[in-house]
Amino acid sequence: MSRRKALIIGAGIGGLTAAAALRDAGWDVEVHERATELRAAGSGLSVMSNAIAALDSIGLDLGLEKRGQVLESYHVRTARGRLIREFPFPGIIRRLGVPCVLITRSELQQALLEATDGIPLHLGSTAEEFTTDPASGRVTVRFADGRRAHGDALIGADGFNSAIRRQLVGPGEESRDSGYVCWLALTPFSHPRFTTGSVIHYWGSGQRFGLVDMGGGLLYWWGTKNMPTERSHHWRGGKADVARAFAGWADEVRQAIAVTDESAILAVPSRDRPFLERWGRGPVTLLGDAAHPMLTSLGQGSGMAIEDAAVLARRLRDAPDVAAALRGYEDERRERTRGMVAASRSISEFEQSENLRRPVRDAYFRFLPERKLTATLEGALTFPRHPGPARPAPTR
Repeated sequence: MSRRKALIIGAGIGGLTAAAALRDAGWDVEVHERATELRAAGSGLSVMSNAIAALDSIGLDLGLEKRGQVLESYHVRTARGRLIREFPFPGIIRRLGVPCVLITRSELQQALLEATDGIPLHLGSTAEEFTTDPASGRVTVRFADGRRAHGDALIGADGFNSAIRRQLVGPGEESRDSGYVCWLALTPFSHPRFTTGSVIHYWGSGQRFGLVDMGGGLLYWWGTKNMPTERSHHWRGGKADVARAFAGWADEVRQAIAVTDESAILAVPSRDRPFLERWGRGPVTLLGDAAHPMLTSLGQGSGMAIEDAAVLARRLRDAPDVAAALRGYEDERRERTRGMVAASRSISEFEQSENLRRPVRDAYFRFLPERKLTATLEGALTFPRHPGPARPAPTR
């Protein structure tokens, strides 16, 4: 019996993880990426315990602890630095026995490229449409340059503006703005209040700021500020504007901005989409942001993509019916990702509270019972290795 082939559209975190996992599951794989070169944005992320457990479940060791910094503490403070709450991440991580790793996007991308070494990766390869053959069950993708690729499964891992999703759902699908701009940067940094392995969030009125230790004296920081969509999606300010936005905040916040080169500061819109119940049909499915884009408040966008890839590979390994395996993957992932999308938006709106809602927000987190907070966080950080019965997508 000849090996089956998977076509993966998108060489981001989810696409590359799926490529490595599917190859290990016995599939031939091709990855197609519309960008002409792979360049990770100058930012960082957290590969949380659930994502690392998902990688472990398919035997994929990326050596992330050597490439980043293990999370050791997590504090939420007021804009001026007064402690609101220390979150119990260290205790949860110890119980789970799986670390959370703080890492730059470029380091994670490099780890995934090494894990997918030998898998064909086609850059400048823009997918335009797919067709399926009901008789054979195979799928064909047509690219902008006229080339075609044929496979037994098509995985749309091409991000927020997924071409595969657009064909499945139709044009003109709604996106939802977060209501704020997000600034991101990486910079060398040290400060006596910023310790090894620390994550610190600062909350003001309609604004937040985060300091995240990437290890080796490298800081990832991010800031948010409420503003209308037309401004946040086309923000044209500079470092001085960011500094003014956080004037009067804690010394370490102001210093982080001050020591950052202006060219290192990125401004990005933050948005998601209404949750999509059906991710595919026939031999086609979606993965990661193409399936369930979410706001960044839980830091689980990459984690959900990695979990998707692990479940997808497990479902497709030795599957006699590819389409049925893909529907099984979607059913298994639906409730988990729906909850994450909803929670990310709810928390985002609450954390961006301003004016009279701000003290309510701070008091809620300050006095939230430890047991409830721990249970919520532990649920997010636990990869569901043995899920219960999944609710299938509604039929049409």
